[in-house]
Amino acid sequence: MIAWSRLDDGRQFGSVNLSPPRINLAKCSKTQPKGRTWHGGSSPSFQNGRIERIGEMLRPSIFGSTSTTVVTLSKSLYKSSSKRRINTNYPSAMATISTVPIEKEAEPTLKINPPVQVAKRLEKFKTTIFTQMSMLAIKHGAINLGQGFPNFDGPEFVKEAAIRAIREGKNQYARGYGVPDLNSAVAGRFRKDTGLVVDPEKEVTVTSGCTEAIVATMLGLINPDDEVIIFAPFYDSYEAALSMAGAKIKSITLRPPDFSIPINELKAAVSKNTRAILINTPHNPTGKMFNVEELNAIASLCIENDVLVFSDEVYDKLAFEADHISIASLPGMYERTVTMNSLGKTFSLTGWKIGWAIAPPHLTWGLRQAHSFITFATSTPLQWAAAEALRTPDSYYEELKRDYIAKKAILVEGLKAVGFTVYPSSGTYFVVVDHTPFGLENDVAFCEYLIKEVGVVAIPTSVFYLNPEDGKNLVRFTFCKDEQTLKDAVDRMKEKLRRR
Repeated sequence: MIAWSRLDDGRQFGSVNLSPPRINLAKCSKTQPKGRTWHGGSSPSFQNGRIERIGEMLRPSIFGSTSTTVVTLSKSLYKSSSKRRINTNYPSAMATISTVPIEKEAEPTLKINPPVQVAKRLEKFKTTIFTQMSMLAIKHGAINLGQGFPNFDGPEFVKEAAIRAIREGKNQYARGYGVPDLNSAVAGRFRKDTGLVVDPEKEVTVTSGCTEAIVATMLGLINPDDEVIIFAPFYDSYEAALSMAGAKIKSITLRPPDFSIPINELKAAVSKNTRAILINTPHNPTGKMFNVEELNAIASLCIENDVLVFSDEVYDKLAFEADHISIASLPGMYERTVTMNSLGKTFSLTGWKIGWAIAPPHLTWGLRQAHSFITFATSTPLQWAAAEALRTPDSYYEELKRDYIAKKAILVEGLKAVGFTVYPSSGTYFVVVDHTPFGLENDVAFCEYLIKEVGVVAIPTSVFYLNPEDGKNLVRFTFCKDEQTLKDAVDRMKEKLRRR
């Protein structure tokens, strides 16, 4: 039988009693038309001769004369301050109830599929918040200002370069660490930006997006129980990559309004077991840019304590109020830094997943070893196109920055007019706001309300902290959308969102 239990907050979740192994559905036969399948992510309850849905609505679909009822038993537990993640629907069992529409109604049987299995190092990680919010956006017809992908296409000259490479037959495996032309283009761009001369053959590794560069760096250079310091809020893949590497994570929280680094807290966190400090500048999700004083403080700590730096710089061309500074360019830092970047954000081609890591040979060796057994190689024709993109004149980047400054102004001014407390964003295409003027208990509740009742998507930031309580008052919006989409989202919020 299906038993319903009640959580502390009043919600229900289902469990399965395997004895007896058969279920009598006679009482709810009217609700299960023959020849239909009920689809849904949570379990039905059988009350008063009808199926009542727990969670989102069940949707019937017709498949000939067969009839199968799929009942997924799941738990949806909201995070507590002692848990890292929001628990999403996580199947503990799958009950499949099959009926065959014959002249004499057959008694249904219960089949139990094995529970989901996952390694302990990843068991606390659920479906990413970006996937959850994007799915809700589609379901409710909401404008997606949550996930950071543009709703406009990249430059024609880059796409044409990819098409040309395909037609020229550049379609087989690329060299593991990159097509030579792209390695050279990355090295050339890095020299122009930082003044550093690197060997494209020995110090540049092409990866499948910056995310793979991050994972390869962690797996290739971090040993189990090494300590790695990160700054919260942080891009969620950092924690997962470090968990896969077996690292011990120390988190330093950046707090509004300016999200400055608490230098004394950082100094206290560094120990004899600290292997690396992971930074992201410009910073996702806050839009903060690490200033030269903060970067020098990090550099001094790393040199004094023989600590590495992993620097995620994917938003380096989206720096609006000051020039981006790569920490590898500071005295004594190149030899202990892995600099990671990608094509997607700068050229609005996030689906291409072309990234790279730049590091001295003694660090490149480890990350290349990991890369060799993660993806080995990255899309060949897209690498040729990326090389052409990176050689574009600086006028492209200047125009890109102007466009994003205009988009940012639309969103920031609109959010302020709606009633949010908007925090400064000096880079990236994100802005963080305080949602508390609208009276919802936390960031997750607010984002759900915003999607369902207002029709706009934002990202709850609590998922970017080791302690979710630190982010419960903040949500993130993105402005990497066309101007009309941003205006429409602001109009919806002005019309339907009210301060409480």
